[in-house]
Amino acid sequence: MRREKIESEKLAALRAKVISSGYTSASGVYVASARGALVWDVDGNEYIDFAGGIGVMNVGHSHPRVVKAIKEQAEKFTHTCFMVLPYESAIRLAEKLCDLAPMDPPKSAFFANSGAEAVENAVKFARYYSKRSAIIALQHAFHGRTLLTMTLTSKINPYKLGFGPFAPEVYHIPSPYCYRCHFGMVYPKCGLTCAEYLREAFLTVTAAETTAAVIAEPVQGEGGFIVPPFEYFSRLTEICRQNGVLFIADEIQSGMGRTGKMFAIEHYHVQPDLLVVGKSLAAGVPLSAVVGRKEIMDSVHSSGVGGTYGANPVACQAAIAVMEIFEEEALLARAQKLGEKMRSRMESWKLEYEIVGDVRGLGPMRAIELVRDKETKEPAKEEAVALANYCVEKGLVILVCGTLGNVVRFLPPLTITDEELDKGMAIVEEGLTKTRR
Repeated sequence: MRREKIESEKLAALRAKVISSGYTSASGVYVASARGALVWDVDGNEYIDFAGGIGVMNVGHSHPRVVKAIKEQAEKFTHTCFMVLPYESAIRLAEKLCDLAPMDPPKSAFFANSGAEAVENAVKFARYYSKRSAIIALQHAFHGRTLLTMTLTSKINPYKLGFGPFAPEVYHIPSPYCYRCHFGMVYPKCGLTCAEYLREAFLTVTAAETTAAVIAEPVQGEGGFIVPPFEYFSRLTEICRQNGVLFIADEIQSGMGRTGKMFAIEHYHVQPDLLVVGKSLAAGVPLSAVVGRKEIMDSVHSSGVGGTYGANPVACQAAIAVMEIFEEEALLARAQKLGEKMRSRMESWKLEYEIVGDVRGLGPMRAIELVRDKETKEPAKEEAVALANYCVEKGLVILVCGTLGNVVRFLPPLTITDEELDKGMAIVEEGLTKTRR
C-alpha cells in the first residue's frame, strides 16, 4: 500500500515558488534517503531505482565504502584547490584512471567537475595539440548543456531551442542508428555507410586539414541508447587516423562498468586518443576527467587548463573507493551477468508486445524503443511517457530518452539484487500490458 504524497506535494508547491520552471524533474518523487538500488521518498514510499541519477549510481546509493571515504576526507580537509596546494588522492586517482583507460601508455589525466566540463576540456586538448579548430559530432549525440557541449549535442528541443547562437566550427554527421538508418539501408549490407560518410564530410562539410577531432559516445545515451555495429568504430577511427584527426570517446554515461566493461569503447577493440569520464566515477560526488595520450595531454602550456574545484579531495577519495568496490565486489562480472539477464527478458518483450519495436544496449545499459506500428515505426512518445509514469506510481523509477522521445532506458545500479531487478522488470511488464496495442 503506497502512502499519500502529502509532504511531496508541500515540497512541490514550495519548489514552484523558488526554483526556475525550466529546471524540471522527471517525476514528483522527493527523496528522503537511498541505499543500494532503493530510494525512499519524504512520505515513506519505497522505489526501485532504474535511473541511478542518470547513470551516476553504478555502485549503488550510499555504498558504505564510499560514505566512509567521504567522511574521512571531510574530517581532514575539503578543499585547497589542486592548482594551489596539491594532494596525494588526485595523483593516485589519476594513476588508476591511466591504468584503466583503454589506450597504450604513456597516458595522463586532467580533472574537472561535470561531464560537460570534461568534454569541453577534451576539445581544448584536441584543438591545442592538432592546431586545428573543427569538431565533428554525431546526430542524436548528447555531450552537455554548456555553450560548446550544447552545440555538440544534436537534439534541439529541449537542449538547444532558444539558446543560440551556438559555438562555431562544430559539425554533425549521421549516427549509426540501425533501427532508423539515416541512409535507408540495412546492416550489414550497408557497408557501414554511416562511418564511410566521414570521408564525404571531409569534402563537403569541413576539411580534414582543419578538423581537430571526431567525438562520439560508444553508446549514445540521451539519444536513445543507440549501439553502433561492432565494426563501426574501427572504420571511423581508421578514417580519422588517415587524416590526422583525433578520436574522443565520450564515456560520461557509458563508462565505469555500465556496459559490462569499464569503458564501453573496449567492446569495439579500438583505442581513443582522448576519453572523457564522469557520472559514476565518484558515485554521486561531482567529478569528471579527461584521460588521453600523454603527448596530447602535455601539449598545453602551463596553466592552460584548470578549474577551482577540479580534483576536489572529497570527490577523489570517493572515486578511489569506487575503484576499490569494482575490484573487491567483482562488479564487472556482476554487470555482465546482470546485462544478460536483462537482455534475455527484454528480447521476449519484443515478441510479446506490439508496442516494443526495438530492444538494444550493451550489458546492463539497455533500452526499449516504443512504436505504434512495427512496420512504419511511428514513434510512441506519449506511450513511453505514460509507461514511465505508471512505473513510478507502482514503485519503479525509470527514464525516457531518445531524439523522438519514445525510448525507455534502464540504468539500474550494478549492485542491484536479482530480486529487486525482477520486481522492477515485472512492473515494466505490467505497464507494457496496459499500453498493449
